Amino acid sequence: MQRITESETLIRSRYNLPIDVAVVLGSGLGDFADELHNRVVIPYNEIPHFHQSSVAGHAGNLVLGSLGGLHLACMQGRFHFYEGHSMQEVTYPIRVFKKLGARFLLVTNAAGGINTSFKPGTLMLINDHLNLMGDNPLVGKNWDEFGPRFPDMSEAYSKKLRDLAKEASKSTTVELAEGVYAGLRGPTYETPAEIRMLRTLGADAVGMSTVPEVIVANHMSMDVLGISCITNMAAGTTDQKLDHAEVMETADRVRTQFIGLLSEIVNRLALQEQKAHV
Repeated sequence: MQRITESETLIRSRYNLPIDVAVVLGSGLGDFADELHNRVVIPYNEIPHFHQSSVAGHAGNLVLGSLGGLHLACMQGRFHFYEGHSMQEVTYPIRVFKKLGARFLLVTNAAGGINTSFKPGTLMLINDHLNLMGDNPLVGKNWDEFGPRFPDMSEAYSKKLRDLAKEASKSTTVELAEGVYAGLRGPTYETPAEIRMLRTLGADAVGMSTVPEVIVANHMSMDVLGISCITNMAAGTTDQKLDHAEVMETADRVRTQFIGLLSEIVNRLALQEQKAHV
């Protein structure tokens, strides 16, 4: 708690407004943060106890500002379990955002497509996940001040926010698929046999992030919305070898669509919040 307070204090010294929405921007998706008004950019290395991401496409900045009347804290890049961080370190920023007032978490990622109806560039609304990382960020002593020992995960991704995202998709004409995200530890891409296993288990997309942050957000009763950018088809789906350059290239190609959809979602969330407080 002392460490969280130190991080919170530094951020508040630069942006002293309560945060409504925390946004985690995955590989190549960080440009959404440029849409914020009255932006304040804080490099992770200036925030006590934040780590620096070592992965291409993760700028390593916290960008704070407003959009649609809401105040956002956007992570341009995240910390990954496969980088050697503990689950508690990976999810540490989500704890800080909650202390800053965030009630909503919008989490994005670059993912491999398992569902054969997908293609590179598909945006997938996450309706559930499989935690296949071999760990859980809530292992250890429970933080009673944040949430219960045994948090419910039956609606890990808010149905209300998913419905809102579908409405935003229609109004922006940005096509939005829907499916289950499987989170694996990485850093290797999956084998074709592992992809066949994941398809049997009901996964539509696979990646190496997101699940820990979503678990911690649910522990703290935050409403979560998740969107995957399908940047490549998973191993065995095509004959093509997998590499991170393809991930970055596809993310860049759908950048305008992704930003437009996320901006519309935030604007609709702002209207929803205004109506709720009238």
